[in-house]
Amino acid sequence: MLEKLAEFGVLPVIAVDTVDQGLNLCEALMKGGLAAAEITFRTDAAEATIKAVVKEFPTMTVGAGTVLTVKDLNRAMDAGASFAVAPGCNPTVVKAAVDADFDFAPGICTPSDIERALEFGVSDLKFFPAEAAGGVPMLTSICAPYMHLGLQVCPTGGIKLGNMASYLSLPYVPVVGGTWLAPKDKIKAGDWDAISALAAEAVQAVKAL
Repeated sequence: MLEKLAEFGVLPVIAVDTVDQGLNLCEALMKGGLAAAEITFRTDAAEATIKAVVKEFPTMTVGAGTVLTVKDLNRAMDAGASFAVAPGCNPTVVKAAVDADFDFAPGICTPSDIERALEFGVSDLKFFPAEAAGGVPMLTSICAPYMHLGLQVCPTGGIKLGNMASYLSLPYVPVVGGTWLAPKDKIKAGDWDAISALAAEAVQAVKAL
């Protein structure tokens, strides 16, 4: 899953209050060259937004974020999400995703989290909250004992244009997640051109790497 997202290098993490916001936002991201988004279940509009974006922009890779329960997971799959991620590693949700053969990256922050995911055969992981948890040094340290098992990690939390290169330089980090690409104030103001510009800037930065 994460290797597929490597073509983008950056995964916009978005939260919207209405479906219209989500459609406009995703259109803006695509205009900027980013045809991928993680739509988080932090708002009531998430499920309907995923469904609408999948229908309106079939070439966009759409995932569900903040998937905390099996109910959330089922809603994400029913809405047409291509993948899902979570901030933590809930064994019940991980098992449900594995049983459904659905691409799911649980959140990890400790070696125990990694081992919990590996127990279910899951090696696509989300490192969260990346910067607050110690950044690149912490990620390097906790992943070191498991690298022979083929880990792929998407760091999220505090990632910005200025520090994403340090994460993407790691061989097991194909993509980083970031909310900076869809600022709340820009969404509220409907400043879609500004969001397109942020996406384009991120795309160019990834290309430069």
